[in-house]
Amino acid sequence: MPTTPATATHSSPDGTPDGAAPAIMLELVDENGSTIGTAEKLSAHLAPGQLHRAFSVFLFDEEGRMLLQRRALGKYHSPGVWSNTCCGHPYPGEAPFAAAARRVHEELGVSPSLMAEAGTVRYNHPDPASGLVEQEYNHLFVGMVQAPLRPDPEEVEETAFVTAQELAERHASAPFSAWFMTVLDAARPAVKELTGAAGGW
Repeated sequence: MPTTPATATHSSPDGTPDGAAPAIMLELVDENGSTIGTAEKLSAHLAPGQLHRAFSVFLFDEEGRMLLQRRALGKYHSPGVWSNTCCGHPYPGEAPFAAAARRVHEELGVSPSLMAEAGTVRYNHPDPASGLVEQEYNHLFVGMVQAPLRPDPEEVEETAFVTAQELAERHASAPFSAWFMTVLDAARPAVKELTGAAGGW
């Protein structure tokens, strides 16, 4: 993946993180999405949470099925639950679009096609299991995946392509991330535009 000025500050020349355990910093924002500072990732998620910039990606195959991922069991936040294709946080100074493309590649081993902005949504979702809080100003993206997946097992436990009906059935029977329906509902107009009426989204 190409290096941007923001990502370069978080990596050494060989692409590995600097030091043993560098602090991951997030961009704090106000209610309008304007940057007001930074905070360490975990501290931003401690109750009551600090409003920070995030992104969520929804990718689809050529049949209009949505790519879901089940988060790796070792993740500190919402492990082992199903969620959208990819979600995360831009580095301070990194454009949300660039961050979204970067994390899709890091987590799933593919680069999204035709990825486009799908609006923003602001939410406050506590996670009862961990006690962490998602106070996020979330940039939404939709696109397609047209290459074989190569998931990173440290990030992704498993993946599934689902129709709208299959998603409804899975959502009724399996645990999903606290933010999933909020971001999906906000992205639906763009999802429908991408997949067409036949997709059922």
